[in-house]
Amino acid sequence: MRHAIEHIPNDRTDTSEVRGTVTLVFSDRHRRRIRLHDDAGDPFLLDLPHAVRLADGDRLRLVDGGVIVVRAAEEPVLTITASGPIAAAKLAWHIGNRHTPVEVLKDGRLRIIDDHVMRDMITGLGGVVESEIAPFNPLNGAYHGLGGAHGHSHGNDHFDHEDHDHSHSHSHSHGDHSHSHAHAHAHAAGKPHDH
Repeated sequence: MRHAIEHIPNDRTDTSEVRGTVTLVFSDRHRRRIRLHDDAGDPFLLDLPHAVRLADGDRLRLVDGGVIVVRAAEEPVLTITASGPIAAAKLAWHIGNRHTPVEVLKDGRLRIIDDHVMRDMITGLGGVVESEIAPFNPLNGAYHGLGGAHGHSHGNDHFDHEDHDHSHSHSHSHGDHSHSHAHAHAHAAGKPHDH
């Protein structure tokens, strides 16, 4: 079986021969070690030194040479339009405050994984939300690539957390009710946290 042992970010030049592609939804793109099948159905073992968030266009170097290119799969997303740049910045702040990964599209709109609680919050704040099926490629956190960094969400996506103990309590309500959001984090010493 082929063995992929190195992650090459999409912004790093690499001229290796492409030996396949692997298309994954966002929740399947934060990995360290897992058996996968490329888009042609051929198996390979992803075996990285630490968990990384794989972005569209990233490459995975194979032991025997060549790379497998990562593709972001189309999945249910919410594309958000704000009334202007200040409103967009405020919406982005509220989304980030809930630790929800967000993509900033080239036209300034925002995109998140489809979630009815987030939809209600965004429309309540004046954003216009459109349900779509599209690739989701969110921004990396400020510490991405510095080792030990990680991100997390309270939606339906699940990440591998190494050396971390997280406990969360949430209560979401709408209308005249309040919203509370509390966290308790215990992090290994020296591990940055991208909030």
